[in-house]
Amino acid sequence: MNKIKLVLPKGSLQETTLMIFKNAGFEIYVNPRSYYLSIDDPEIEGVLLRTQEIPRYVEIGAFDAGIAGKDWIIENRAKVVEVCELRYSKIGFRPVKIVLAVPEKSDIKNVKDLNGKIISTELVNLTKDYLRKNKVNARVEFSFGATEIKAGNLVDAIVEITETGSTLYSHNLKIIDIIMESTPRLIANKVSWKDKWKREKIENIALLLQGALQAEGKVGLKMNVEKKNLEKILEILPAIKKPTISTLTDKRWYAVETIIDKSKAKELIPKLKKLGANGIVEYPLNKVI
Repeated sequence: MNKIKLVLPKGSLQETTLMIFKNAGFEIYVNPRSYYLSIDDPEIEGVLLRTQEIPRYVEIGAFDAGIAGKDWIIENRAKVVEVCELRYSKIGFRPVKIVLAVPEKSDIKNVKDLNGKIISTELVNLTKDYLRKNKVNARVEFSFGATEIKAGNLVDAIVEITETGSTLYSHNLKIIDIIMESTPRLIANKVSWKDKWKREKIENIALLLQGALQAEGKVGLKMNVEKKNLEKILEILPAIKKPTISTLTDKRWYAVETIIDKSKAKELIPKLKKLGANGIVEYPLNKVI
């Protein structure tokens, strides 16, 4: 049987990644004592690794495909195929930011003030690229962790990954520049991508994952609408494209179905009821493709 080797991020992205795979239709069991994954698809062998390492191991062919942040793809200088962007993060569905931060009382106001200074970060290559682009000569040191407490004590500035900035603020740091935004990517090994079967399998995974993400924050709505009320209901009814309308056995009535943002449902449903919609059903979505 043909198989692909898939590597998923362990750590901060793990829980959200597994949830998205579940919504995409893959049941994944994680043994807390093992890095190997049990997936209900016999054509996939799954492993967990730190996201920092994933681009390099996909590049050298240890895995056919994997999920890693754009920042770590750049940091590893990894020559891989970026199959698709997957817009999610540890606690939400927005990009994380790679930021330059200094102590609140620091005299450093922008990147130009870093000449001759010391910067601590896990993203050494990415930071050096940033400094080179801005023609700044500063020393970049690799951080093994606890990067926030080093700013102002051991180094002059840090480059760190943040989603909300709350950890930085709690350490009395301020962001003076956003270097880039980063989202996870489904990546593939270049040789694997040239294999017809593997490429199709990876593309199918990408399709299902993107469908699951597209469904996040959305719900389906269906209702019965009398012909005389149809036009005014369609005027307030949002849809990805256009609502689906079909006739019922009673020709005076129509069945109307659409997909809307979940946040709008609580305001929209009472309006629909007031305009004459009946049998309104709101239902969750796993995938929108």
